[in-house]
Amino acid sequence: MLKITDDMLDWLSLEWFSLSTLRSFDWVFPLVLYALPVVPLLFLLKWLFTLNTRNKLNVAMFDGKLQWQWTSLLRFIPDLLFILFVMLVLVALARPQRINEQVEQTAEGIDIILALDVSGSMELQDIKPNRLDAAKEVALDFINGRVQDRIGLVVFAGDAYSLAPLTTDYQLLRESINSIGFKMIENDGTAIGSALAVATNRMRDSEAKSKVVILISDGENTAGSLDPQMAAQLATGFNIKLYSIGIGKDGQVPYAVDDQGKTLFVDTKLDESSLRDVAEISNGQFFRADSKDALQQVFKSINRLEKTEVSEKRFRDTKDYYQVYLKWALLLLLCWMLLKNTFVTNVLED
Repeated sequence: MLKITDDMLDWLSLEWFSLSTLRSFDWVFPLVLYALPVVPLLFLLKWLFTLNTRNKLNVAMFDGKLQWQWTSLLRFIPDLLFILFVMLVLVALARPQRINEQVEQTAEGIDIILALDVSGSMELQDIKPNRLDAAKEVALDFINGRVQDRIGLVVFAGDAYSLAPLTTDYQLLRESINSIGFKMIENDGTAIGSALAVATNRMRDSEAKSKVVILISDGENTAGSLDPQMAAQLATGFNIKLYSIGIGKDGQVPYAVDDQGKTLFVDTKLDESSLRDVAEISNGQFFRADSKDALQQVFKSINRLEKTEVSEKRFRDTKDYYQVYLKWALLLLLCWMLLKNTFVTNVLED
């Protein structure tokens, strides 16, 4: 790539005519470039039309034909220089330039905690590949759509732990979500109240305009020492809104394959009462997701409800380069004017 400097002789570089350099430009009037092949075509037509109308000089005492010499080509140099001069003027008129555009996004972000159930029942395969992996995939998509929002992670089973603090380091969040797996919490069960308490503790000192907890679980509260309704009231005291998502289907669902390759099923039914209560207490919403598509739609709905207003500032740095081609054109024009007054234009034709 051509390195552009402010050096006065920089315009003399032949790199200005390389294909890569010409392609790197943005052209203000690109239609002018279509006239470039017309210029040599007009000179060619002029030469063809005048070919048979030229006066010929009979040389006395000469019998035979004059042998062609390479010096007779010199008479075409002025015309060639003038053609290039006109073409360079057209290039300059097309106005080549480079635009460096920078976009600065600013947003008054919100704080979001994703509380994810990792209990044994999340291994059920009614949502492929299983409930937990499907929830992880949708959570990753949700993070990719946020701008300037601080997001944290809480995982829970029989106990609840903070896996990632509130942060805008989305790469860290992706790595944390990918690391979530079964058996990462020894005590099995579903401690919804404890999960809400950990999330509230993370958010209690937050000064964000909006604070949200998205709770994903497939069961009722069966563990922990804190009642979910009490935890929801505590969160409401800190102006935290709770969105609860009940994941999974009711009825017989697959959960494993035995040694003979036979799929094993188990009867399951989601108890929505705890999840509904915590959402209603905090003026949030409860959602039911019995498929991956439904889960994606739930996150899209939450995304709309808790949308961050993003403002953009665009900075455009435009630099013109038509002066370079005008300088080359003037140089060729001077050469043409000099050659027009020399022997070159008077070289005899063969």
